Amino acid sequence: MAPREIEDTPGKSTSFRHKYAARAKPSTKGAAARQAKTVDSKAPRVDKRIELRSPRIVKGNAPRRTVAAPLRSKVPAHDIRAGRRMPQSTALTNLANSQLSPTTPYLSYYDILLTADDIKALKYDWLTDNNIAFWEEWLEREILPKYPRARIVLLRPSMTFLLMQAVDVKSIGSALPNFSKVTHIFLPVNDNRDRELADGGSHWSLLLVSVIDRVAFHYDSLGGANFYEAQKCADRLSKVLGIVLRFHQLEDCPQQENSNDCGVFVCILMRHLLIKRLLNANANEKVSMSMANKVIDSHGGRKEMLKIIESLRKEGERRRSASPLASTHTPPRIE
Repeated sequence: MAPREIEDTPGKSTSFRHKYAARAKPSTKGAAARQAKTVDSKAPRVDKRIELRSPRIVKGNAPRRTVAAPLRSKVPAHDIRAGRRMPQSTALTNLANSQLSPTTPYLSYYDILLTADDIKALKYDWLTDNNIAFWEEWLEREILPKYPRARIVLLRPSMTFLLMQAVDVKSIGSALPNFSKVTHIFLPVNDNRDRELADGGSHWSLLLVSVIDRVAFHYDSLGGANFYEAQKCADRLSKVLGIVLRFHQLEDCPQQENSNDCGVFVCILMRHLLIKRLLNANANEKVSMSMANKVIDSHGGRKEMLKIIESLRKEGERRRSASPLASTHTPPRIE
């Protein structure tokens, strides 16, 4: 099947040989006003067709634990600058009246502990580190095992932050996953530039690195607002991998229509690229990394993620009630 092309300014085409095939059958965040920044006019463009090789899986991406970023109110940038506050929604008021503390454990899913604050964010607001970390954990547990030949790492937001903020990149090698046999790496990128503020920032974007092709693709739903951060992340990862990565800003990335769906776009794009472009590829096909004409339903994405969480929580409650040693003071657990 002929790959789709990325229509952009004419230039040298970029194509890659297709080496591996996953044939196996299925078995944080500165002022919100920074979201208004635009991509540098000199930013690298993807010229012609972007094609990648197929991946392999890497199990285990420890350490995975992250600290959920505080819930941020849905306030437009101009209101934030003016010091205005938006009224609290009825749903949030009802949740507060239920006496659920923001840090009340809601679901323990392997290495991720979701709190009531994370659930509120997933319903109405900017996604927290924990929301994205949960999604990556779920993809690793439910999707990747069906493709045992793949070698893919879904790096947690906390690890991306560590990579971005470490004074000496080489000193954090032991804290990162082993990339020696990895073909592709997904990295959620945040625009927090303050290493003292682990819960800062206001925008998420996605960096997909093809190690075997030595190229980093940046998907940004806000017109390139995270261009600087993504390029820095790619440069630092290059030093960890010991290779030079070419950086490409995907200008046809679907764009969000509000100020708080960036994290949802990251999660949906991550799953689409993982399954449709990498895992389902075979040796006879070239893989286009263009996202032209891809429609993102952010509201539907939130509902789907919440449905998955509620289903897992229900199963966790069932297991807890069936265990004579389980405590009702602990959150529903899946492990």
